[in-house]
Amino acid sequence: MNKKSIYRKVAKEYGVSVQEVKQEMQAALEHTYRNTPNDGITGAWQGKVPKKGEIPTPDELLRYAQREFLWKENGKG
Repeated sequence: MNKKSIYRKVAKEYGVSVQEVKQEMQAALEHTYRNTPNDGITGAWQGKVPKKGEIPTPDELLRYAQREFLWKENGKG
């Protein structure tokens, strides 16, 4: 399933626009990355998500999640 399909499916399920889905995802990412517990673990996991800035975009997060899923599905993870 590609990113567009994922966004559309979520938007349809919640009765909102694709833009609203992306905005809510970005708000959640910003909250999460700005309020990271100082446990050394959360930050390490966050650091695994490739991103251009300090906080990933929804597209960057989905790209990472898809890659991880495929990696594990193919028995490599």
